[in-house]
Amino acid sequence: MGTLRRRLPGTAVYVTGLLLTAWWLKGQPVAERARFMRHNSSNVHHLDVGKWWTLFTSGLVVDGVPALVGIAAVAGVLGCAEWRWGTLRACGVFVFGHLTATLLTEGALWLMHVLHLPGVPTRTRDVGISYGLVTTAACLLALAAGRLHRYGLPLLATALTAALLYDQELADVGHLVSLALGSLAARTVWLCTPFGPARTKTVAPDPDDADASPGGSHSRTQGCTGQDNQLTNDVRMHQTGGR
Repeated sequence: MGTLRRRLPGTAVYVTGLLLTAWWLKGQPVAERARFMRHNSSNVHHLDVGKWWTLFTSGLVVDGVPALVGIAAVAGVLGCAEWRWGTLRACGVFVFGHLTATLLTEGALWLMHVLHLPGVPTRTRDVGISYGLVTTAACLLALAAGRLHRYGLPLLATALTAALLYDQELADVGHLVSLALGSLAARTVWLCTPFGPARTKTVAPDPDDADASPGGSHSRTQGCTGQDNQLTNDVRMHQTGGR
């Protein structure tokens, strides 16, 4: 566990925050839980009145699935990303997906509200971990190898599209936006560069090209050392009368 905390500090801190929030909410009355959700939703009303901090606090609540299931999903996906990419890159992708997908979906509603279109929801409950989670998962699948790369992303896109067609909710649109954001993030230079220090593989020099290659100087040095040792032995044997 100590090794995991050292290697996955971002995941450990975020999962701890989610667990504490879920534990606190579980002990509150129904009215208090509803009030907490309402005040921490990153909806059009809150963004319009300047409560931008809800963009971050909305990501501390697991909504739509049992809390432990959502927290386990975060631990698995974000932990895998942090293990592969490092804390800065993994947390950056997660926060990028959470913030950008929220701003795009709620921004579209805000624009419709500004244009005075009828029926625009401005005080919807918009909390949860799913936008950052989907973005990070999509990025992992886009950078994976083999069958996981070939089939993982299309299967995730199919599942999210089916959910949108079935539920037809704003969050389902945000999930598809998050999928696109994760695929886009996988193509950035920030994630395409090698993860961790570069390692160079030492290749043994070709004996036929020893004299023409830079590695040949090392071979010649070893050969010269062997000849010098043989010459020294011959001199010693001549001085002592040996053969």
